[in-house]
Amino acid sequence: MPVTSYRSASCGCCKGWVQHMRANGFAVRDVVVADVAVIKRRLGVPARLASCHTAEVAGFALEGHVPAADVKRLLQKRPPLAGLALPGMPLGSPGMESAYGKEAFTVMAFTRTGAISSFSQHAK
Repeated sequence: MPVTSYRSASCGCCKGWVQHMRANGFAVRDVVVADVAVIKRRLGVPARLASCHTAEVAGFALEGHVPAADVKRLLQKRPPLAGLALPGMPLGSPGMESAYGKEAFTVMAFTRTGAISSFSQHAK
């Protein structure tokens, strides 16, 4: 499944997420842009869910370090969502692996009307 990922030139963790997605069977086009905020607005990513990079897959927005397993579930179920987001950059999320451990995190779902809900929980 093709994914287009948008990031700033200086973002290293975004490259780690791209590698994670590729390792999980996604064909990722890695696009460096001058202003990722423009992409976030175009795809309807709520400001409070913002992270460092934004991607598109099959009409859905992906914000931040969303795990490939969640993306696969999204594509399988095709719920009436605009996309998924992992706000911030939690340690241990794809691309944010760390020798300092892992944080628990929640992947959020959002709709085109701005409704936000939990999509999946990831333990430490």
